Amino acid sequence: MTQVSLVELIAGAQAGLLVSFPTDTVPALAAIPEQAPLIFQAKQRSQDKPLILMGGSAEDLWPYVQGSEYELQIWQQVASQHWPGALTLVLPASPRVPKQMNPTDPTTIGIRVPNRAIAQTILAQTGPMATTSANFSGQPPLQTLAEIAQQFPEVLTLEPEPVKGETAGIGVPSTVSKWTGTNWQILRQGTVKLSC
Repeated sequence: MTQVSLVELIAGAQAGLLVSFPTDTVPALAAIPEQAPLIFQAKQRSQDKPLILMGGSAEDLWPYVQGSEYELQIWQQVASQHWPGALTLVLPASPRVPKQMNPTDPTTIGIRVPNRAIAQTILAQTGPMATTSANFSGQPPLQTLAEIAQQFPEVLTLEPEPVKGETAGIGVPSTVSKWTGTNWQILRQGTVKLSC
């Protein structure tokens, strides 16, 4: 079991290791974007299921997407209503997004800012990270440190101490909404309801 301090977890992530940390929905399995293949490997995840780019703030994420000024205004308006929170926006990817994040369709990227202080603290230090739920592909998301450590012994997890006093995640993955060029298409309904 590889439980580490917050400082060690951030350093490990920056060094390209797989890490896991709590979010406002389900615990994340994360790596810097260039190391996204580690996540696909660990989860035994099919290449056609893209990862989400999670950031500590909306400002950290906008450079990874591209659209017209009008589109950017729409996206930022939706983000300002629901971020930080359980909403992932799938938008046209900018050249900054490594192809490994979405191997079968590198033209889009899902982005999200979690509503959890510990996750924001980590992401503010590491920069945006490739993330997904911590579980083997096709299985329910794991909820506890013990479960994550058992399935992914090589992954760095946080010691319970820094997480004390924070509310637990809601246990439901985020709503995923894709921009079609004119409006939103809901790919996965979570707790956030988006008017399309």
